Amino acid sequence: MSSPSVSFVIPVFDESESLIALHSAIREVCEVQSIDRQIIYVDDGSRDDSWQVIEQIAAEDASCCAIKLRRNFGKAAALSAGFETATGDIVITMDADLQDDPKEIPRFLEQLASGCDVVSGWKRVRHDPWHKVFPSRVFNWLVSRMTGVHLHDHNCGFKAYRREIFDEVKLYGELHRFVPVLSAAKGWRVGEIEVEHHARKFGHSKYGVSRLIKGFLDLMTIYFLTGYSGRPLHLIGTAGMLFFTTGGLGIVGLSAWWVLSRLSESIDVLHLHETAIFYYCIVAVLLGAQFLLAGLLAELIVSLSRDTNTPYCVAKRIGGQHTKP
Repeated sequence: MSSPSVSFVIPVFDESESLIALHSAIREVCEVQSIDRQIIYVDDGSRDDSWQVIEQIAAEDASCCAIKLRRNFGKAAALSAGFETATGDIVITMDADLQDDPKEIPRFLEQLASGCDVVSGWKRVRHDPWHKVFPSRVFNWLVSRMTGVHLHDHNCGFKAYRREIFDEVKLYGELHRFVPVLSAAKGWRVGEIEVEHHARKFGHSKYGVSRLIKGFLDLMTIYFLTGYSGRPLHLIGTAGMLFFTTGGLGIVGLSAWWVLSRLSESIDVLHLHETAIFYYCIVAVLLGAQFLLAGLLAELIVSLSRDTNTPYCVAKRIGGQHTKP
């Protein structure tokens, strides 16, 4: 680890004003620390001059690799494009808005050298409005509790990975924030360091309230993938068995009561079709059967196929080689 080979993957969406300063800061740290670098910018459908700035940087620095996507596919797709291009032993992801400080890079490398496979940044002091910070903290608490991967800041885009991880962890949708969770599920060691967070200097945040809703839905996906991706029947079938058993016991009980009401004069005659619970029990049995069938179909799909399509489409590529200081 004395002279590590590092690939930086930086998704870009309308960040033209910050790119030159960010690139200069990364290059300066790499030269001081003798880091063999590859800097990959992925333009995720920017509407400003970001691509022109990236082309300018690539023309001046052979270590810069530029990827232009045909449209905005989302951060997970942009990161996937960068991960597939990365050739370094270590991959570091950063945001392009200058809120992540490149001076933290040596600390990430030290943590990896100490035995971690994934190192996540923790923006303990955040320079964001409260309506973004508070929901984020609630979300991070939920993710830690549900997945067992206890990190203070799952949303932080400043992370470092061993490149081999991406031979096993594939991204789609908006699962980029859950790479440490997906890695831990496959046995990789996950660590965390506190990093400095700067206030945004240019542009504006690309995330709104919809990010929270999508985040919670993605959390449900992660809970399923990390716990039941290889055995979906255990989750879906459990729900099915609960519905089926509850409905079945209800019908048996009502049937027994119906028989007793006709054998004993002291019990009022029961008319099943006049009781609401009878129909609830039938619905529960039907739901249980459907859940069990869905679980079996999911098991069949898991065993027969895997989706190998890439979630993005590249328009241009420039450069890609590593440059030693």
